[in-house]
Amino acid sequence: MSATVRVDPAAAIPGGEVAVEYSSPAGDVSAITIKFAGHAAHAVAKGSRRSLVLVPDVEASGEIEVAVEDQLNAAIPRTGQCTIGSKLAGDLHPVANPAFDPRDGSLFVTRSGSRGEHVSVSIYRIDRNGTLEDFSGDIMNPTSVAFDRTARMFVTSRFDGSVNRMTPEREVIAFAGDLGIATGLAFNRDGEMFVGDRSGTIYRVNEIGEAKPWAQHEPSVSAYHLAFGPDDALYLTGPTTSSFESVTRFDEDGHGTSFYNGLGRPQGLAFDREGNLYVAASLRGCRGIVRITPSGVNAELVVAGMNVVGLAFGPAGEMIVATNEAVYSLPLGIYGTLLD
Repeated sequence: MSATVRVDPAAAIPGGEVAVEYSSPAGDVSAITIKFAGHAAHAVAKGSRRSLVLVPDVEASGEIEVAVEDQLNAAIPRTGQCTIGSKLAGDLHPVANPAFDPRDGSLFVTRSGSRGEHVSVSIYRIDRNGTLEDFSGDIMNPTSVAFDRTARMFVTSRFDGSVNRMTPEREVIAFAGDLGIATGLAFNRDGEMFVGDRSGTIYRVNEIGEAKPWAQHEPSVSAYHLAFGPDDALYLTGPTTSSFESVTRFDEDGHGTSFYNGLGRPQGLAFDREGNLYVAASLRGCRGIVRITPSGVNAELVVAGMNVVGLAFGPAGEMIVATNEAVYSLPLGIYGTLLD
């Protein structure tokens, strides 16, 4: 007879903190070891029915076995499941969401670097087979990557406050400039571009690159992150020095209201097809990817991970989670909106 083990959240990337709950209590918590695919996890805290552990860096990915081993009561196996992300690439420095090319499903991720730092390759491409290739080094401090409805690729640079278009031949074409510290980038359903200057302005940019201030918001210490929801409202996160921050919703006239309060350092965000909003943030002290219901009332941590800065949904239902140095893929069966 086995005992049930529940992992919360049920998905994570290596290093993420999860709670492991076991229905059969342990008599001596010091005798408990929790293993992910056979690899022992570092325990942050142990209890007779629940432990907090850090997910180890295991070779396995996808749905793996989580076992609670009790040296004093080995006759009762305790097992459960957790979905672990596979590492696609490391030694990167993304500061916002990666982005999928709608034409072929390849993934673009940046090595942004410190402001003013020039790196030889600043944009990478990962094809559907997981092969990483250098794509471009011609944009300094690339921040956000987004594709418009005609599948053209645009990249912001927080170095010179510009938006550039990248052709399939890897040519960089200047599109818009004088946008302050340009970070966030998103397109609405009409194909209009919106750019977030983390100094406090959101710009609306027309089809020939002419920008006009559209809305104002509190300045951010790092970046503005933008995403359009299924209601065609613009949703924004912009971390400040506060530990209790909001996702802000802007209507079509640029009027902002709080959509959800209570996140720690919220960054990249994206919607699924059911209208749920996913944010790279902390919730009640736990870091990873937070899912917020369409009403903005309820939120829960769905993927555990440290140093998470962004996410994206792939064509096969995978969630891409970006940390400040790597990108991971988790097969969660969640599909993004066509605007992602």
